[in-house]
Amino acid sequence: MALFVRLLALALALALGPAATLTGPAKSPYQLVLQHSRLRGRQHGPNVCAVQKVIGTNRKYFTNCKQWYQRKICGKSTVISYECCPGYEKVPGEKGCPAALPLSNLYETLGVVGSTTTQLYTDRTEKLRPEMEGPGSFTIFAPSNEAWSSLPAEVLDSLVSNVNIELLNALRYHMVNRRVLTDDLKHGMTLTSMYQNSNIQIHHYPNGIVTVNCARLLKADHHATNGVVHLIDKVISTITNNIQQIIEIEDTFETLRAAVAASGLNTMLEGNGQYTLLAPTNEAFEKIPTETLNRILGDPEALRDLLNNHILKSAMCAEAIVAGLSVETLEGTTLEVGCSGDMLTINGKAIISNKDILATNGVIHYIDELLIPDSAKTLFELAAESDVSTAIDLFRQAGLGAHLSGSERLTLLAPLNSVFKDGTPPINAHTRNLLRNHIIKDQLASKYLYHGQTLETLGGKKLRVFVYRNSLCIENSCIAAHDKRGRYGTLFTMDRVLTPPMGTVMDVLKADNRFSMLVAAIQSAGLTETLTREGAYTVFAPTNEAFRALPPKEQTNLKTAKELANILKYHIGDEILVSGGIGALVRLKSLQGDKLEVSLKNNVVSVNKEPVAEPDIMATNGVVHVITSVLQPPFNRPQERGDELADSALEIFKQASAFSRASQRSVRLAPVYQKLLERMKH
Repeated sequence: MALFVRLLALALALALGPAATLTGPAKSPYQLVLQHSRLRGRQHGPNVCAVQKVIGTNRKYFTNCKQWYQRKICGKSTVISYECCPGYEKVPGEKGCPAALPLSNLYETLGVVGSTTTQLYTDRTEKLRPEMEGPGSFTIFAPSNEAWSSLPAEVLDSLVSNVNIELLNALRYHMVNRRVLTDDLKHGMTLTSMYQNSNIQIHHYPNGIVTVNCARLLKADHHATNGVVHLIDKVISTITNNIQQIIEIEDTFETLRAAVAASGLNTMLEGNGQYTLLAPTNEAFEKIPTETLNRILGDPEALRDLLNNHILKSAMCAEAIVAGLSVETLEGTTLEVGCSGDMLTINGKAIISNKDILATNGVIHYIDELLIPDSAKTLFELAAESDVSTAIDLFRQAGLGAHLSGSERLTLLAPLNSVFKDGTPPINAHTRNLLRNHIIKDQLASKYLYHGQTLETLGGKKLRVFVYRNSLCIENSCIAAHDKRGRYGTLFTMDRVLTPPMGTVMDVLKADNRFSMLVAAIQSAGLTETLTREGAYTVFAPTNEAFRALPPKEQTNLKTAKELANILKYHIGDEILVSGGIGALVRLKSLQGDKLEVSLKNNVVSVNKEPVAEPDIMATNGVVHVITSVLQPPFNRPQERGDELADSALEIFKQASAFSRASQRSVRLAPVYQKLLERMKH
């Protein structure tokens, strides 16, 4: 029988679904924050919540984990106080808030939650108090006493002078004809009010903030016998116009109005949905250079990107911002929205002059500065916001400005300002040609570049792409920051001036008098063809002084073609490794077979712990790094040869011992010892 009951219970649980077998439905963000406040307040007794109050204001917030440790709201310091959680009260002589508030009707509950002004105005109407005290199930979003007192005098006068029409209608707009708890308040939903069935907009944000027509819930879920009361921080009013209609009627949006019409976005802004429009005022447009503004207004694609960069994908009320957060625009750009006291900020700037203008399809915040996305900018405009101003001045001086402000599809490789800390090169034919080779004849994105790809420049050169574990390089220059993609061009910020390859490795070595002895050695060893043909090599090139500094014995070793070729191959890696691709340590396989240890520390490249005197001389089939010593392969180093000999002797003695134990006849060890002696002679 017991087994039958258990099986029946399991069957019922499965039939009811996974929620019944787990812990119930997930809690709303508001309830999670309230739960955290309870957790922080439990040391003070049952049903005590920790509340953060912004110093110098009456603003209070239930605390989440991040705010608890930061002790800040909108950058302002807070103090922690401990209060009874919603629905509970203190009992004299007992710790905490052990008693549940007695249930009463809506009218009396208004006084309990601190909305006595709403009670007072309810009394002044003839019909509303009996309704609040009578049977039914209602929700009232009750403005706090401070909310009523902050209304403009003329608005308050118009309400109280006509209590049975204006005031009654205003109060009914705060009511819903059913019980709605915070768990029922979903982000982006609308509730039908008891005033002409007008909609109320609800937003329930991930940080636990709940807003009603952008008024914040202060104390929620106060149950009554005939409904529930939520205390809010503003008196809310009906919403009649959509975003497009507000743009049409506001004089400060004259330029925006024309831009929206030209872009065709008016259809979206007057349709269904929930958007946030960061609406630039006429003043914001006037701050932009006339040439830039005319260019964008005359380019449908750039104009659409500009306007989409001012539209967020959901409604964002100011009260929802208690700390910085990233939001995505319709254009795809990420904006950093934050707050400083009562001011909202965009990308760290307090440019919002008027906030929370409600529309039927979202909310509008007025801004006094245009948010131009990269996708609407020229290369010059992209560079103005990057650390490449010195390079841009060089491009201008070289007469290449038209390429950076026109409609060509290009990618600009712009070295960082720090590259020119020792001065800039004079503008001459060589410099102009070098700068032309910093402009790629295509609009690229770094995420699509691949190893071995070739890129054509305005100067006619073919540049190679090298992909390393932690860097992406074009010839000797590596990308130092995220690329910026503009209307027609893309900006790559580079860590050094790019030097295009000038001939093969052999051409590079022959053209430099420092390598005359190396060139002769390469020719004697029969490696000329290797370093002339197509390939991908890293050559650590010893200078003439390096060869002259060799000890006499090692110079003698270079006189045989075989030994010479062995040593030279040890100086040649079998792939291209530029200094920007090294990282901490790279083991590079040489043509000789052994590996070279290439490292980078304090911007100095070393190979086998020997510093490189000059890195990154680019060739069409490789790269040359200048060194001031001749590298010795492992078996050419005396110490390592001795180590190898000792290892061989040890191994032979082990073999001899094994033979001895097996046969117990020493005569059989003779061949082994003879082999050892021969090895030691060599």
